[in-house]
Amino acid sequence: MTDSLPQPNQRPLLAIMLVAVTTLFFAAADTIGKEMAMKYPVPVMQAIRYLASTVLLFAFVYPKIGARLWQTQKTKQVMFRGLLLSFASLTMGHALRLIPVGEAVSILYLSPFAVMALAVPLFGEKVSPLGWFLAVLGFSGVLLVLRPGGGLDPVGVIYAVVNAGIATAFHLMTRSLSKTESAIAMLFYATINGAAFFVLTSIPHLSGPVPALFDIGLMVLMGLFATLGHFFFAAAYKIAPASLVAPINYMHIVWAAVLGWLVFNHLPDRVSVFGMALIIVAGAALALNAHYVKGRTKI
Repeated sequence: MTDSLPQPNQRPLLAIMLVAVTTLFFAAADTIGKEMAMKYPVPVMQAIRYLASTVLLFAFVYPKIGARLWQTQKTKQVMFRGLLLSFASLTMGHALRLIPVGEAVSILYLSPFAVMALAVPLFGEKVSPLGWFLAVLGFSGVLLVLRPGGGLDPVGVIYAVVNAGIATAFHLMTRSLSKTESAIAMLFYATINGAAFFVLTSIPHLSGPVPALFDIGLMVLMGLFATLGHFFFAAAYKIAPASLVAPINYMHIVWAAVLGWLVFNHLPDRVSVFGMALIIVAGAALALNAHYVKGRTKI
């Protein structure tokens, strides 16, 4: 439980604020992504977003750390992880085009429960009965959001579920690679892989509508939000215990639902709101308990 003890250089309130702002950034990027996906092909939108992130990394990070930006020990695996993120961005873009932001993000949060379950056979981790109960509770929340008759476009739901599956593989690879690779190098390869992937996949759409200058600015803003989000998360985990920071990640669902309502007038029904609440409660409880029992019984 040493990670939950206050350290001299830790500032928990600042960490909570950083994660809350970061999840707002991600939800804002999702909201912009939905607006752009309804107007332009998803690969075109994502190409501009990833190119913007690449420029930001070279402009602001490379001058400070130089070649460490791309130095890795397992380059092929790191690049494959980046390819997974590209497919996740592609499927999320198509999901956002068809279903509300809040519901799409809620389905994405099926991933942490799947990661927990798969970590048992893959990494030999142990899960307590409470852990399994919380996982089932969170999964039940996702099912309430997905339920037949909920009014969601079935194709959009399929894209969102596939996205959650890809995100699960992405996070499992991240957990494995973090033992040997730096966070900034993994971010770099994910960004340049995304830029290359979406530039290539956008070629068939070059004869389509040309994004307006204002819309290009919004796509660049998506890249800015995503890049800043990664840095803010890293900063938050450096100045506060993971047990305090991790549960705040579920603010993403709240921000997504609020922005979806404000921008698109998409108000989830009561059953979906209850499902979202179950996901948030179960996920936050899992994050807190996993670190509270660290060193004793892991979940």
